[in-house]
Amino acid sequence: MRDLADAIESVEQLATVWRTMVLDRDPQADVRDLPGIAVRWADCRFAFWNCVTLTDVGADAGVLKQRLTEAAEIMRSKSHPGFLWVFEALLDDQAQTALGAAAEQAGLRYAFPGTGMAGDLLPVPEPVHPELTFVRVDSDALLRAYADINSRAYGFPLEDGRDGLAGSSLWKSGVFAYLGLRDGVPVTCAASVEADGRLFVVLVATDPAWERRGYGEAVTRKALYEGARATGLSRATLHATAAGAPVYPRIGFRPNSPIGFYALAD
Repeated sequence: MRDLADAIESVEQLATVWRTMVLDRDPQADVRDLPGIAVRWADCRFAFWNCVTLTDVGADAGVLKQRLTEAAEIMRSKSHPGFLWVFEALLDDQAQTALGAAAEQAGLRYAFPGTGMAGDLLPVPEPVHPELTFVRVDSDALLRAYADINSRAYGFPLEDGRDGLAGSSLWKSGVFAYLGLRDGVPVTCAASVEADGRLFVVLVATDPAWERRGYGEAVTRKALYEGARATGLSRATLHATAAGAPVYPRIGFRPNSPIGFYALAD
């Protein structure tokens, strides 16, 4: 079944990319593949680098309940909060119906929705935007600007985003990370990174003061364009927030699984 194959690809891309990102943040990070659960937890202030996800395919309600309890226990053992990612297309029908109640019983609360997406869409044309100049992140100052845009966009304290990215050599060389500048000021950002024969789009954000101007789409196209030019890859994947979900189909992405993000209720 193609839809299920794409959903499996989506969770596998998360596990692959987050392994790289979390170990870049802390070589001693908790990176484990347990039965039905992938742990990718840097235990830093940047909540997106603290991740647990369910990996069973076709899990029924009983397995789901067990996995949610195990995931919540892992999250409670950590110093910093993070998220459990649930790719709902990987659950059977009964498990999807039971998800909300089972998560609550495990001590988890629904935080926000997302969507797994992918597409055979590369290369894309070199993007232009009349109000933006694009620059690749290749210095600590530009990386800090990248972190700050993400913090503002997602409502994190600035120090949280900086704790996730500051000092990374990977983000200044191995990741195709770009800022969009308006009159010399960074206002939007996006990155792509090679992962198992695909380009994965990561940490797309626009400063809330400059939303709804097409900046996020333009800088995402730039990250994809440069990543494809460097690697020759033709397929790309990403995980969209609700804000980004309407944008990516215009580039050529297609949804494959709803994603539920859960945090500890206590």
